[in-house]
Amino acid sequence: MREFVFALEYDPGTNPVADVLEAHPDTTVRSLSCHVTPESLWRVDHATGSRAALEALEEAYRDATYCADCLVRDDCGADCEAQVLDRSGEELVVYTYWARTDVCTSVPHLALEHLGEGLLFETYREGRRYRWRIVLADDAPVHAFFDALGEEVGECAGMEILRLTDLDPDREATAADDPLPGEQRAALRAAVERGYYETPRRIHLSELAEELEVPRSTLSYRLRRAEAELARAFVRGDDPLDRVAPGG
Repeated sequence: MREFVFALEYDPGTNPVADVLEAHPDTTVRSLSCHVTPESLWRVDHATGSRAALEALEEAYRDATYCADCLVRDDCGADCEAQVLDRSGEELVVYTYWARTDVCTSVPHLALEHLGEGLLFETYREGRRYRWRIVLADDAPVHAFFDALGEEVGECAGMEILRLTDLDPDREATAADDPLPGEQRAALRAAVERGYYETPRRIHLSELAEELEVPRSTLSYRLRRAEAELARAFVRGDDPLDRVAPGG
């Protein structure tokens, strides 16, 4: 088995959930489950954030023009359903379902068509960035799938391959126990290497964001999340610096 990890970066106005996450940088959405058949898709997401952010996120999920993960920019005509399963002060659990129409497509549907059955999906969203992790067979045609995804995404989102690796239960660390997601790790490493943390700073945040080709707000959020995790790890007595060292 292998894992394929990639990310989509939605442009403003192309995805209501991404718009809410961009407006509320401290809010994240992680999938609890995601299932697909040729005719439908259903999933459960867990969101964390402020009360105001979660209210806006719930409204985005219930938007009549929004079907979870549908890549069609115009109204696809699908029968969509969104149901809140749990709501607390800073947490929201949402179930979404949609029945596919002739024009509908999505990441899971394209994966099913090109990579076959038996896939496992895991997603994580922050800002406009939507990270996918798919566990698939060793011989699955990953590049054909990614090419097809690029054709469907078109100009509404950027795409980036993060890794394609074999699943190895004997390796010392996995993505699940790594305290820093890949994009936070990359942002922190770039900030250190370019002198953002030096006094005086050798580079400003906006300049670093431009070099990394990400929005300034996205870079600021990733650095703050990485800094917070490193601080928590320090208090716990971990040695998080080993995990973000160059080449680590």
